[in-house]
Amino acid sequence: MHALPFVVSLACAALLAPAMLRALAAGGHTRLNYRRRALPFPFGVLTLAAALLALIPLTLLQQLTSTHVFHSEMLPIALYALGVLALGLLDDTLAPGAGPGSGEDGEGGPRGWRGHGAAALRGELSTGTLKAVGSLGLALLAMSYLGLSNGRWLLGTGVLVLATNAFNLLDLRPGRATKAFVLLGAGLTIGSTGLRALWALGLFAAPALVAGLYDLRERAMLGDTGANLLGALAGLWLVLTLSGAGQLVALVLLAGITLYGELRSISALIERTPGLRQLDSLGRPT
Repeated sequence: MHALPFVVSLACAALLAPAMLRALAAGGHTRLNYRRRALPFPFGVLTLAAALLALIPLTLLQQLTSTHVFHSEMLPIALYALGVLALGLLDDTLAPGAGPGSGEDGEGGPRGWRGHGAAALRGELSTGTLKAVGSLGLALLAMSYLGLSNGRWLLGTGVLVLATNAFNLLDLRPGRATKAFVLLGAGLTIGSTGLRALWALGLFAAPALVAGLYDLRERAMLGDTGANLLGALAGLWLVLTLSGAGQLVALVLLAGITLYGELRSISALIERTPGLRQLDSLGRPT
């Protein structure tokens, strides 16, 4: 029964995806991808729509039949996932250079934590700064519901925030963030020998995978709405699966990815690394 949120939200996303594509395109909500093709954007809103639609039958089932459909961690998961979705959507729609003619990275606004920090010091409030501060507040609140010690609470918060940002840094080519999420999830599932964390995240993870498939095939673009959510789910998966020592290792690795992304090009690193280059291009249209 705990797999039901994954199954129901997956079905909702599959049903809503074609209509969502048409609605975004008809409304002029497009963005140029790295090949300068105008695609419906931000397709990460599919996850929001599908998850909220799935909540109707799932909550009715749980309430009317006294069946435990949701995992006990559902509240902090939903709090962080929905909050990050809202912050990503805000960045996608209100950031400078976020109009239909802009490119995949957006144009005209500050980039990276250094850029947003410099903007804040100048007295400017960028949507990127708001997203970073908001993610921290959401992570602190979400982790407080898990009954952790203060040290584990702060450690989990750090993992959540850095994972959310790291997946945003990865989302510069179609399907890259989704592939990273799938590989991470597969590794954590094999290591923990269980699917409990996947089912706990299923309400949001299933539609995020559907949106990611459209992103991979270059039929739409996730935007920060979708990429940040994948990062949020990845961080939650790490926190729900790993021990304290494992989370500390994850925190260091995520900090390294974040620092590298601030100083160097992750895309350039992938392009010049055999194996990573082939994996990165796998599944994309030629």
